[in-house]
Amino acid sequence: MCGINGILGISGIDDPKAVVSRMNDKLDHRGPDAAGTFLGEDLVLGHRRLSIIDLSDAGNQPFSDEEARLTLVFNGEVYNYRELRDQLSDYSFRTGTDTEVILAAYKKWGTDCLDHFNGMFALAIWDAGARQLMIARDRMGIKPLYYSWQGSRLIFSSEIRSLLASDLIPRKLDKAALVDYLRYQTVHAPATIVENVNVLMPGHRMIIADGEYQMERWWNMAAAATPVSGSRKEILQNVREKLTRSVELRMRADVPFGAFLSGGIDSSAIVGLMAEVSDAAISTFSVTFNEREFSEAPFAELIAKRFNTDHHEIRLTPDRFKELIPDALAAMDHPSGDGPNTYVVSKVTRDAGITMALSGLGGDELFAGYDIFTRAVSLLDKRWVMSFPKFIRRFGGEIMKSVKPSVASDKTAAILTEDYLELEYFYPHNRLVFDERTVRSVLRSGKLPKYAPHRFLLEELAYGTPGFSLPFLSKVSLAEIGTYLQNVLLRDTDQMSMAHALEVRTPFLDHHLVSYTLGVPDPERFPHTPKKLLTDALDPLLPREIIDRQKMGFTLPWDHWMKNEMKPFCEDHLKALGQRPWINPQGTDALWKRFLGGDPKVSWSRLWHLIVLEHWLQSNHFGED
Repeated sequence: MCGINGILGISGIDDPKAVVSRMNDKLDHRGPDAAGTFLGEDLVLGHRRLSIIDLSDAGNQPFSDEEARLTLVFNGEVYNYRELRDQLSDYSFRTGTDTEVILAAYKKWGTDCLDHFNGMFALAIWDAGARQLMIARDRMGIKPLYYSWQGSRLIFSSEIRSLLASDLIPRKLDKAALVDYLRYQTVHAPATIVENVNVLMPGHRMIIADGEYQMERWWNMAAAATPVSGSRKEILQNVREKLTRSVELRMRADVPFGAFLSGGIDSSAIVGLMAEVSDAAISTFSVTFNEREFSEAPFAELIAKRFNTDHHEIRLTPDRFKELIPDALAAMDHPSGDGPNTYVVSKVTRDAGITMALSGLGGDELFAGYDIFTRAVSLLDKRWVMSFPKFIRRFGGEIMKSVKPSVASDKTAAILTEDYLELEYFYPHNRLVFDERTVRSVLRSGKLPKYAPHRFLLEELAYGTPGFSLPFLSKVSLAEIGTYLQNVLLRDTDQMSMAHALEVRTPFLDHHLVSYTLGVPDPERFPHTPKKLLTDALDPLLPREIIDRQKMGFTLPWDHWMKNEMKPFCEDHLKALGQRPWINPQGTDALWKRFLGGDPKVSWSRLWHLIVLEHWLQSNHFGED
C-alpha cells in the first residue's frame, strides 16, 4: 500500500522532479517507509512506500526492469503474486515483491496483464521504448487514482491534495459536482469536487502515447456475471469456497496484521474464516463504548472467544472521539459526509502495531444486507400505481407528506412523480441527503443536472452477458456497489486508513466472488433473514446470536455535540460557506435553525456535510470562485 504520482508532458516545467517530490511530500502519510522519483524522457514519476510484502529496500519504487525500459509506480496489492510468479518462470526475479511480478506480467502480456491480477491497485507503467504510459485501476475501485488532462499533459496521483500541490491545477470548485455533493454527501466518479480533476473509473485503464490518450474498460462488473445454476447446496458450497479463498489470499503479508471486528455478520464471517485457515491466533480489534446504546462489545467478545482470537478492545469515550474529529477532517482528501468513524478505528488499530487489517466492507452490498433490497422488490410489486396520471400521483404524495411528515415520505412522494417505477428511476432517491427543493434553497441559482446514480444505472444495466439479464437483486447490488460503496465507503476507507499508514483489505470484494454472487438467482439470494445466502453458506460458522442480532450502526451523539460543544465550530463554518458566491446564506441559515429547533427532517447528518465542505475548501485554500 502506497501513494503514487506522475506527470507526463514535462516540457515547460522548470524543475519537474522537484514538483513531483513536492507531490510525494503530500503523500508521506500513505507511505512512511520510503520515497522515490524517476525522471525519464518527458515524464517524471513519484512514489511513497508502505512496506507490506518483501520489506527490503529492493522493493522500493519507482521500480524498473534490468533493461531500464519499463518503470512502474504502484499502490495496492496483487494477492495472487505467488501464483503469477510461477507462470512467469522465464523472468529473472530480483525481489520477492508483488511489484516486480506486475512488471514481469506486463513484459509478457502487455496491457492485458491486468486480466491476470487479483487484487486492489492503482498503477502506472512507463514503456520508454514505445514512449507509452499506461495508468490503470483495479476492478472494484478499491484504490483511488485521480488525474487531470491538460492538453498534452497528464498529471495523476493517489490523492487530490497531491495533485493540487503540483501548483499546475487551478483550485476551482466544479459547480455540477457541487450539486451531486449536496444531494449525496459525495461526488460520483468520474467527477470530483475539483474542476478538471477526474477519478479513473474502476476497471479502466488509460493509455497515452504521442500526446493522445485512449480510455479503455478492461473489466465490467455486470458483464462479468454469468447465470448460476445447480442446487442450493452447490451454490452455498461455491460461495463458501470463493470467500474462503479470498480470505486466504488477503492474509498474505510480511507485517503484523489483524481484522476489524464489530460483532456484525460481515466482520464475524471474515474473522471466522481467518481462524479456519490460520495456524496462529488472529488479532482482532473493536472500538467500544461504555454507553450501552453505542456498544457492540458483547457481540465482538462472543466472536473473539468462539475463534480464540487475540482480541483488543479499545474503549473510547464520546468526548475522546470528539477530540479526534479535527484530525479526521484534516485527513480528508475529498470532502465526505462520512469518514470520522473509520479514522478512529484505523488510528487505534495502527497504534496497536498493526500495519494491515481485513474488513467486512462490501458484505451488505453483495449479500443484500440493506433495507433497499427488500424495499426495491416491494416497489416493483406496486408498479400499478404508475397507471394513474402524474398529477394524481403528485397530489397523493403531497397528502402523504402532510399526514406523515418525514424524510421517508418526502422520498416516496418524489418517487411517485417519476416517469417509471423501475430501479433506474426510484433507486437514485435511496441515499439522497438533500432533496431537490433543499438543494435549490442552498444554491443561489442554476439548473440541476440529472441524478448521477440514474446515469450510472442506465449505462451499467445496458451491459451484461449476451442472453443473460442480471437478477433483480443483483441489479440492486450493482447500484449499491457502483454508487454508495465505491464513492463513499471505499473512498472514506482509503483516505482515513491511509492517514495512519494502515492497509485495509476487503475479502468480500474479490472479483471471483462478486461475479459469481451476482449470477445467483433471486430466490436463492433473497434475504428472508439477514444476508441469508451468506449465513447459510457459512453455517455453522456463525452463532445464531450474531445472525439474529439487530443491525447496529457505529453511532455517536452527533446531534447533541452539534447543538452544544461543537455549535460554535458548526456555525462558523456554515457562516463562511454562506459567504461564498454560489451559496444562498438564507438557505443554510434556515436549515440550521430547523435543526436547532428539533425538526426531524433536518438531522445532524443533513448539515454535517455542509460543514465538512467548508472545512475542506478552507484547508485546501480554495477561494470564492
